[in-house]
Amino acid sequence: MKPILTFLFTVTLGVVAAQSPVGIFKHSKDIGNPKNKGSATYDEVTQTYTLTGSGYNIWFERDEFHYVYNKMGGNFIITANFQFIGKGTDPHRKIGLMIRESDDEKAASINATLHGDGLTVLQWRELRGAYMRDPEDEIFSPKSNYTILQLERAGEEIIMRAAHPGEPLQVIGSHKMTAFRDSVLVGLFISSHNPDVVEQALAWNVRIDRPVADDYNPGRQGWLGCRLETMNVFDGKRKVIYEKDGRFEAPNWTPDGKSLLINMDGLLYSIPVNGGPLTQINTGPANRLNNDHVISFNGKLLGISSSHETKGSAIYVLPITGGDPTPVVTETPSYLHGWAPNNREVIYVATRPDNPTYDIYRKAIDGKSLEVRLTNTGLGEHVDGCEYSPDSKYIHYNSSESGTMQIWRMKPDGTGKEQLTFDQYNNWFPHISPDNKWIVYISFPPEIPVNDHPSYKRIELKLMPVSGGAPRTIAYMYGGQGTINVPSWSPDSKSIAFVSNK
Repeated sequence: MKPILTFLFTVTLGVVAAQSPVGIFKHSKDIGNPKNKGSATYDEVTQTYTLTGSGYNIWFERDEFHYVYNKMGGNFIITANFQFIGKGTDPHRKIGLMIRESDDEKAASINATLHGDGLTVLQWRELRGAYMRDPEDEIFSPKSNYTILQLERAGEEIIMRAAHPGEPLQVIGSHKMTAFRDSVLVGLFISSHNPDVVEQALAWNVRIDRPVADDYNPGRQGWLGCRLETMNVFDGKRKVIYEKDGRFEAPNWTPDGKSLLINMDGLLYSIPVNGGPLTQINTGPANRLNNDHVISFNGKLLGISSSHETKGSAIYVLPITGGDPTPVVTETPSYLHGWAPNNREVIYVATRPDNPTYDIYRKAIDGKSLEVRLTNTGLGEHVDGCEYSPDSKYIHYNSSESGTMQIWRMKPDGTGKEQLTFDQYNNWFPHISPDNKWIVYISFPPEIPVNDHPSYKRIELKLMPVSGGAPRTIAYMYGGQGTINVPSWSPDSKSIAFVSNK
């Protein structure tokens, strides 16, 4: 009996190991019993998955591959970056995203697939044991062996989007999967297209999000959750450092590069840049903060916007380490957005009794000077997100003056206005890198009302030269209000921090 018990124990261990969680996925296993076993590992530091797998193919009436996945019901969106490791053996080796009815080798499935030769395509098996179907549409890009893939489940409809780095996501195809019940498997896969070969690939920026209805109102229906993320803007790699099933917003990067500031529940908190415990910052009686908190250029002062129960948002200044706030702008509503590089003035957007439209204003923090109005916004237009360039030459902001919300700049006295972006998107909250070379901003899709910036929308973060030029998409997510309302660059001008809605 001993050999049999030992054998059973070994098999049991193998099953447990195959099913152990990998990153955000609860399951990791081979499908279809490939000749060479696959595996998946997750690097906690870089938040990168390494996928290893074999298998004859994912095709015809049955599949062989390695799969990391969760079981989920309802609608969702899964997005990831992919890259093969090495030249590979077969040009049709495959990696990508998969939604599958079960772990049966013949199960119905639909896959966003990247091949070794660059073919990027939507493929599906309509019913269990049916032949895999050819795509309705495809992208062929043999010069780039990595890309961004996305699958969205919207009822029976499955939508595939894809992008090369720096480009917006575009719809590759869609298909109704009537065989799927509510609960399906969703995750990452790899297949070598050769049973005698084992291939490897990397996946990063892996996110699974729950879309909301178009009329979703978080103030009425509750906040579903947020992630605090950092990202290197040049390689696009993101890292989640804090998550909450609730609301927090608008990270600042502290001048020493060690911490981030966020507002949550009317208060301000700091968190280590690599994650860790939250520490509340003392803001005295100002305990109804919104997402407009800005650190002075010299790193000594903190500007905040906070509301009173019977009044709108006003602006205060306090030491960066915390303390009792000093009122700077008591007229309401006033929303802080930037410091002047001289550390003696702030800029903000506000309405006034004699000016019901939002305009950009400047005021010294000494409390002795009157505010100066810098823009003259027309009826039905909107300006926001004002921020000085580090060299003091310009104030950057977003404005709907041209009909869509675009990024602009002007001289500090309000003259010399220049439009910097020209596209169909609605672009908000330009933030200038400390080295004065780059602007990062948020893009809402055209269907969002031009003067609105709601939460829980499909958005992109974009990067462009500080004086204008072709923008590059650097992140795809659900987000909006609270994502990058405040300056969020790292001191070395390589990374940004932001909040995504999950």
